[in-house]
Amino acid sequence: MTKLRFPHEFRDPALYQQALTHRSAGRPNNERLEFLGDSLVGMLVAELLFESHGRADEGELTRMRAQLVSGAALAEVARSLALGDALRLGPGELKSGGHRRESILADAFEALVAAVYLDAGWDACRACVRSLFAERAARLRAPEKDAKTRLQELLQARGLALPTYELVASSGEDHAKVFDVACIVEQPPLRVPGQGSSRRAAEQLAAAAALEQIKDHFANDR
Repeated sequence: MTKLRFPHEFRDPALYQQALTHRSAGRPNNERLEFLGDSLVGMLVAELLFESHGRADEGELTRMRAQLVSGAALAEVARSLALGDALRLGPGELKSGGHRRESILADAFEALVAAVYLDAGWDACRACVRSLFAERAARLRAPEKDAKTRLQELLQARGLALPTYELVASSGEDHAKVFDVACIVEQPPLRVPGQGSSRRAAEQLAAAAALEQIKDHFANDR
C-alpha cells in the first residue's frame, strides 16, 4: 500500500491496512474503526478548541467543533495526507473515483485515528490528532449562528412560542430533489415558505425570511 504522510508509525501493519480498506474491498474493512474514530476525533478536537478559544461560550465551541469535524473538513485533512492514494477500494469504487469521494476520505481518516489508538494507546492518538488540528483550531473563528437558531433565540428572549417547520411538498428525481417547507410562528402570526435542495436547507431559508419579517414587526411595535 502507498505510504501516507501521517504522523504515526504503526507497530501493527494490519491495523493500518484495515483502516484504509473500504467496505467495497471486502473484509476486514474500516467500518468498525470509523465508528470508534468518530468519537475520538470529536473529543480531541473539542479539547483543542477548549484550550485555544478561552472566551468562546458553549454554543460557539459547539459550532466550531462541528465545522472542524464535518465531512468536508475531515476530507480536506485526508487530502493533505494523500490518503486517497493509499485507500483499498473495490472495482466499482475504483471506477467511480471513490478515492476522491468526500465521505470515503472522511470515514477513512476517522478509521485511521482509531487505528492509532488501538496500535499505540491514548497518548499517541492524542498527539497525532493535535498535530493535525492544532493550527486549524487556533485560526478558526466561531461561525455565525444559523437562521433557525437566531429565530429561536429571538422568540425565546421575548417569552414567545418556538417556531415549527412543516414539510409542504417535495418533488424531482432522487438526485435533484426540491423541498418546500413552511416556517410557522404563533406570535406574531406568520407562515413563511422556503425552498431548497434538502429539507434542512429549505428550513434555514424559511427561518431567515421569517426572522426578517419578525424583526420588522418588532421594530414597528416600538
